[in-house]
Formats: sequence, structure tokens, C-alpha cells
Amino acid sequence: MMAAVETSATATPPAAGLRLPGGSVLSRLRAFWRWWTRALAGWLPERVRDLLGLTPRRLLLRLDVQDIALELQRGDMAMASGTVALADVQAAVADPLAGLLTQRVAVVPRWLLLPEGSALRRPMTLPAAAAERLREVLAFEIDRQTPFAADDVRHDARLLARRGDGQIDVELVVVPKAALERELAALGPLAQTLAGVDVATADGGALGVNLLASDAQGRREDPWRGRNLILVLVAVAALMAGLWQMLSNRRAAADLFAQQVEQEVGRARGAAAQQRNLLDLVEGTQFLQQVRAGRPTMVEVIDELARRLPDNTFLDKLSIEGDRILLIGYSSETSALVKQLEGSALWRNAALTGALQPDPRTRKDRFTLTAELVVRDAGAQGATDAR
Repeated sequence: MMAAVETSATATPPAAGLRLPGGSVLSRLRAFWRWWTRALAGWLPERVRDLLGLTPRRLLLRLDVQDIALELQRGDMAMASGTVALADVQAAVADPLAGLLTQRVAVVPRWLLLPEGSALRRPMTLPAAAAERLREVLAFEIDRQTPFAADDVRHDARLLARRGDGQIDVELVVVPKAALERELAALGPLAQTLAGVDVATADGGALGVNLLASDAQGRREDPWRGRNLILVLVAVAALMAGLWQMLSNRRAAADLFAQQVEQEVGRARGAAAQQRNLLDLVEGTQFLQQVRAGRPTMVEVIDELARRLPDNTFLDKLSIEGDRILLIGYSSETSALVKQLEGSALWRNAALTGALQPDPRTRKDRFTLTAELVVRDAGAQGATDAR
């Protein structure tokens, strides 16, 4: 293994003073998203964060000849999990039912941790614009800052600090491909399941880089994916059911409202009809009262006849049909009846109709006499009464 080299240099890559296209807005959004999710997760208890998978975890593998030291890293804390034989790990990868990888630790991404002196580290100072695509920018510096060609190494970059003068402190980390491939070959089938390759620091921690090529990073199946998919489907179904129930409730409320409106309209129509009938009844009553006020009553007619008819005259029939008065009776002075009835304020146009018929029993003449009843205007009558 080569010794670690840490020197300071100031480099100006070909694109150092430029903002690389396509990386500005997207990288800022990703950084904001990571910061926001971490800030929200910080309000949750630690056990809840672990349950929801919000605490970053990874299993560090330290290869030591025929053994592998396991170290579980949770956030900034690392816990040693023990040492197992490399052959057992390889058997577990070939047969997941063997036992080791079927434990809860199997769902944690696995990282190979290289020894401290296996990587070359070069601190550098770059413009702040290079931070958006730092790994791609430092790829141009491998030939000048290291004794290796860019095609012969695996590299990564990490941001050390941001200065106030528009500069950033970064570190280029490279490892020869041959050395990395020997380490991966020693892992056997376990290498296909790695999520990354990191480098150990002097204090035994991890540097925080990934030297594994993106196409060689093992794609791990998320154990929560199936449950999350089921939860999403259940949530969508519940949402659709809630929306359908809400729509059904709205329709039922609309139908009920329409029924209530129809009932109120029916009541209003019935009230309007009753009001019209009442108005018609009142108007009819008023009309009848006006007609009655303009017509003489039967008592008045009988009283007037009693005063005008002579004593030797009596009536057999008296009827009033409309405005026509009909008198049928017997009298000894039939010829004088019309003259005696004229001048009354209750009737006019008195006249005998038909022939006189002598009655041998009473020795009087049977007569039929008609007259036209005087109907006075109700308004004029009311004005007259008022005076």
C-alpha cells in the first residue's frame, strides 16, 4: 500500500472560473431538500427516526486477510458489530438463507472500508462555483496533482470548507484501480452487493467518499419498498373512497335540498292559491253586500205593498225573480191598482199582464201584475247614507 500524502496546492482547472451548465438550480434544490429533510427529522425522537429509516446507516466492512470486521455506522456514531470469517460471508451471499445476511443488518447498505494508507489525498483550493460539480471538476486535476493517469485510478472529492473570499477548500482522493480491484476480488461475490468504497481515517473513522464506480455499485432492494407501495395503494384507495363518499354526500345533500325546495315551493303555491281564493271570497262578499245594499229587501217591498194596496185587495202570490216583481191576487178595484202602485221608490213600470178573470166565489177579479224592481248603485247609496 502507498503512504498517504497530504500537501497543499492551488489549482485552476479548465472550468474553474465557470458555472457548469445544468448543475446550478438542480444541485441547489437537492441541497435544500437534504437540509430540509434533515431539519424535519431532527424534531423526531431517535427511535422514530430509526423506524422510519431517516437516520443514515451503513455497514462498514474492514477486510483483514481471511476475516471481515463489521462496524455499523448510524449517523455520526459507529458501533463495532464483531468479526466474521470471509468464507462465511461469501457463503451467506451465495445462499441468503445461510443466516448472516438474513439478519436485520442485511438491510443496511454495505461499504468496503479501505485502510488509511491506501488512498492518495490532495488538498486544493478552488472557486466556489466548482462546488456544484466538484467530482467532475477534480477529474481534470488527476494528471497534474497525482502521479497517476485519470484512467488508472478511482477518485472522489469532498468539500472541506467554504471561505469568505469566494473560494472553497476541497480534497481530491484517488486510489489505483489495481489496488481497488484486488480488494474487491478478495471479497468475492460480496463485492457485487457493495454500495460504495470509503477510506479509513487516522482516528479509525470513515473519510466520507465513495471510490466505487457508479455502474459497479450494488443495487440493493429497499425492504420497505413493498410495504411502502402497499401503503401508497391503501392511501390512494382511501383518498378515492373519501372523495367518492364526499361526492355522494354532496349529491345526497343536493337531492335533500332540492326536495326541501320543492316542498317549500308547493307550500308557497298552496298559500298563494288560498290567498287568491280568500281574495275572491272577500271580493265576492263585498260584491254581494254591494248588490244587497242597492236592492230593496223583501220586508221593504211587502211593507210598501201593504201601504199602497187597497183594503179590498189581497195577494195570492208574491215573488221577486231578479229585478222582476210578480203579483197575483184578487181585487175589486183592479183598474186602479196600477195607479196606486206608481210613484214608489222601490219599483217602477208597474203594469197588468194578461186578462182579468172574475171569481164567482169571491166576486173579485183575479189579476196578474208585474213591476221592475229599482236597484240603486251601491256607491251612490253609500254617499247618500253618509249625507
